[in-house]
Amino acid sequence: MASQNPYVTYKRETKQLLHWIIASSNNIIALAAANFTDEDEPKTPNSTGQTTVSGLVSMAKLIAKYAARKPPASVYSLLRSVVQARTKAWAAYQSMSAASTDAELAKHNASHKHFIDSLNQIPLVNKFEVLGIDLPKEEAGDGEDSDGTANDEVKPELHRAPQRKQPRPGRGKKGKKRKNSKRKQAAVPVKEPDLADVPLESYKIIEDTEGIVTDYLLAIYALAKEWIDLRMFLQDVWRQVAYSDLDGAVAGTLSTLAVAMVKQAELAIFVDFPGHDSYETIMNTITRGDADKIEGNFSLSVIEFSPEWQRGKTVRETKMDVKEQILIHTYRALLDFVLDYQKNRSGAPTRAMMKEIRDWNPAFDLQRATESERLAWRRSFTINWLFDLVNLFSSIVTQKNTMKGQHWVYENVDWSPGGPWDKYRRLFGLTEFAGFVTSLAMQKPTTDVRHRICPHHVFQLQCIVDSLAVSRGWSCNFMRGHVLESPPRGFRPRRDVDLFLDRKTKNFGKGYLHGVSVLNHLLKRDAQLHGQPSRHTSKTELLESMQDDFVNWLGETKYMYGLTNIAPSRFINSNANGLWEHCPYLCGVGLMEGLELAYNSSVAVWDMIHEPMLCIHLHNMLVHKGYIENPVGLYMNLEQFFAADFFTDGQPPTSDFFEALQARMSKVSGRKTKREVMRAKEVIRQSHNIHEVLGSGARHFFKTKSHLDLYRQANWNPQRIPDVEIHPTSHLGLIRVCQTEQFIDPVTGKTRLIETDLIRRLKKMELGEEELLSMASLFAQTMTPKEISPDMLRSLHDGLTQITPSEWQSQISEKVGSADRPTKLSLSNKELLQFVQSDIFSDICGKQSLSSLSYNWAAAQMFSVFMQAEDELRKRRNPIWVRAYETDQQWATMKRVGLTYMIMIEEDDECLRVLADAFEKTRSGLMDHTYWELDLTDSAWDRSSSKAHKDGIPDIECTVM
Repeated sequence: MASQNPYVTYKRETKQLLHWIIASSNNIIALAAANFTDEDEPKTPNSTGQTTVSGLVSMAKLIAKYAARKPPASVYSLLRSVVQARTKAWAAYQSMSAASTDAELAKHNASHKHFIDSLNQIPLVNKFEVLGIDLPKEEAGDGEDSDGTANDEVKPELHRAPQRKQPRPGRGKKGKKRKNSKRKQAAVPVKEPDLADVPLESYKIIEDTEGIVTDYLLAIYALAKEWIDLRMFLQDVWRQVAYSDLDGAVAGTLSTLAVAMVKQAELAIFVDFPGHDSYETIMNTITRGDADKIEGNFSLSVIEFSPEWQRGKTVRETKMDVKEQILIHTYRALLDFVLDYQKNRSGAPTRAMMKEIRDWNPAFDLQRATESERLAWRRSFTINWLFDLVNLFSSIVTQKNTMKGQHWVYENVDWSPGGPWDKYRRLFGLTEFAGFVTSLAMQKPTTDVRHRICPHHVFQLQCIVDSLAVSRGWSCNFMRGHVLESPPRGFRPRRDVDLFLDRKTKNFGKGYLHGVSVLNHLLKRDAQLHGQPSRHTSKTELLESMQDDFVNWLGETKYMYGLTNIAPSRFINSNANGLWEHCPYLCGVGLMEGLELAYNSSVAVWDMIHEPMLCIHLHNMLVHKGYIENPVGLYMNLEQFFAADFFTDGQPPTSDFFEALQARMSKVSGRKTKREVMRAKEVIRQSHNIHEVLGSGARHFFKTKSHLDLYRQANWNPQRIPDVEIHPTSHLGLIRVCQTEQFIDPVTGKTRLIETDLIRRLKKMELGEEELLSMASLFAQTMTPKEISPDMLRSLHDGLTQITPSEWQSQISEKVGSADRPTKLSLSNKELLQFVQSDIFSDICGKQSLSSLSYNWAAAQMFSVFMQAEDELRKRRNPIWVRAYETDQQWATMKRVGLTYMIMIEEDDECLRVLADAFEKTRSGLMDHTYWELDLTDSAWDRSSSKAHKDGIPDIECTVM
């Protein structure tokens, strides 16, 4: 999945264009240099991959004069794309210089215009039209070769240089021996520089200082556009949380992914312009050091597109609120907080700051307020909230100094997640951000920290305060300014956190906290049954530790009751738990991490007990043998969720039930698995945090990962998730299919897909090559950067999950016909989030709800099945029960394993009926043990598009100028 950051795309396309022109020029020099005139330049091949603008034009002239074959259309597409990118930057320069008398700015502008004019010469001097090149249409996908095949890398096609004939091995003179090994060896000839040794990454246009500044401007504009787009998207997501009951963990996950995307975009700047990637530098570059003066020089255009039009039509244009969209208000609030906190590092604001922020009112009427009053209200909340965040996060070290007489130097403490204090839990979901802000606030007074604040830090803080503002009916639209509506009735940021924990046990069988208590009680009873008091100690300690952390630090903190020698909450007048109660973002990301840890800790316990594996195999056997007429919903869903974990081949057996169970249970005795166990222990030993300790790499049986797991392990970058980890019918899986490399089969001449793991798994689902190619074509032709249709997404996804391949092919043909022109899907980061939102929704509160199931309650149900069956079999003195529980010593430490094995081998009717009765008496469905009611209708699609057309203008693309 290639990056869609405009600056990264510009760099990649520039390198590809240079690669083609330089290689083609070198080929001409190698073959036709004898025919050159004095005017022909260059006369020597380029061996570095680097050239000036004038050198690039000279090579283009050479190709135009001596080319024997027409250039591919993709070369023109690359050239056009590069010129367009530079032209946009030049337009921005013009807008700034129009209101400025800065001579340096005018110099940059003139240099930039010269660069564009030089590039614009290339299609004219090359006479592409004369050579017969088929210029791509505006609507066509750029980067496609003239033969219609997808082609990411443009390869030179002109004048292949003749290769020097190499001596054949074994043809030299024989029989002569070396007379003296000490004789001086002949000098090794110095290898001439060869363009073939130059990687594509090294190709570049050598520019002067003005050119470098222009590239920097391209980079930061791309970054600013990224955070503007993502912020707009996330505001709508958080609005869904407040107004449409979207689960906060879904919004928290999408927000975390968006922050990671902004951080990834920063890397492009850091790599090319080290030392110029701080927010302060970027802001000053965009605003020329004066945000007030530059206000009004940036405009936004809304362009409506239609298939019948050659060009888009501008339907609205407005001046951009630079301070709001460049996040200057939030940055200044963060910086002012840090400088104020540094002055005494006591956790209390200075008198001047106290005067500004002390009267913050959560019930303030934003609809009646002026714009300046709303901004002041938001700033006051931001600073108050940051005081609480840092006071809570730093409390563990502060109390070591104030209560235990230790002498930790605050400015030298490592506050990062990987630091020595990370083992003390104080927060969920925002540990990294809290550690960063604390490290700034705890520096010595007047320490300048501006160079350490990156754009993703400011963007994340902006999303935090936006989540509150949106829940109070206020959002910021880059076209419409401040958008106001009535606040939602009864919304509480902690709504979903409270459902997850169920502190007051309002929903029996659902909440995490009570589930831990019940399961631990059953584990202790099992230890008594086997006469091993410490049998489950490690498991109960793990669950109790997780339970304590959730009670103390998720949704509520000890800080709300007051911490000794720590300044009280800044929200004490409205809600002492204001850190959580006033922040939907913290509740969302905190719940997200809580769900991850609940899943991994509970499944880790499953991995160490026998009941889940035995129960699922027994249920499957009883259903197939007719003892259970209607499958129990809970176990039927677990079979589907964990098919690869419960069954050796991922398919429930229909016969040979004992052999299937034995094959799965005996897996740990194999040599391969012993190596896995050793590797798992090493993973735990080297782990730096609880997520690594509880990860699936340390488990033997249950290795299925939730979507939250996949994203965290990929460092919240979906592009880094390997194909083998992706479910083939997930929306991320569909994206990967559509971005799979295609090639022409030399035998059949047909287009085919590279055989990736994902493609192989889809083919096992009886989807053929033609269906997959048609799907890729449909995506690329319909999923434009303007708007993604929820109905189209649902149709595509249902095509893979609910209908037969032939029906799927028929539906595709009705929409776009045959896949006669394969294309590759290209998505922006915002569009990628729109796709994966459905996967996240499904994982947390939808059809594939791995993260919303209370595995502790599910395990308790399994224990109940065995306990009821054991009681009945004991009363009847069933011979199998007697052997497993009393006489056969080989089962002394695994009584339920022995009982299950013997029942399956002997197929004792009495035992099977007793077990079936136990399953029936404890019958429950999946949603009896989920933290909240699941939404099985995919209404995430409808929510995600609820405000898409609020401006009344469909299919729009906004360009920042």
